[in-house]
Amino acid sequence: MAYSDRELLARLIQCEAGGEGEIGMAAVAGVVMNRVHAAGGEYARVGKGSIRNIIFQPGQFVCASETEGGAYNPQNIYNMRPEEIHFLIADWAIEGGRVSVVADSLWFYNPFGPKCRNNFPTTVGYWQTRIGDHCFYNPTNAYYKT
Repeated sequence: MAYSDRELLARLIQCEAGGEGEIGMAAVAGVVMNRVHAAGGEYARVGKGSIRNIIFQPGQFVCASETEGGAYNPQNIYNMRPEEIHFLIADWAIEGGRVSVVADSLWFYNPFGPKCRNNFPTTVGYWQTRIGDHCFYNPTNAYYKT
């Protein structure tokens, strides 16, 4: 299906953070847009300023994959039915809106526990904040060498 960037972002927001409230959804949208606008490193090379390239970069968002570990992934962006709030947050993020405590975060993940790791995915990201069930990570200088 040929979704617009806006709809892809709205679907990803719903899928990745639909249960995290407006701030959690906005924070996830901010991470996507931070990757789109990354000044260097992997996301600048792969994304090339494209929301679509960032969302569909292999291995980045579980929700962008129809299969995980060889099995069908029912929680994927194609099965989402975004509502007005998801589109409003997508528009806000595309227009430059960011959650200030997320800062320059390029990664988020759900640790399925009370503590966030100090670094994620490796030493290229350091812990910035937690919003709901998600931990957010800013890039270190090492990221820009990726």
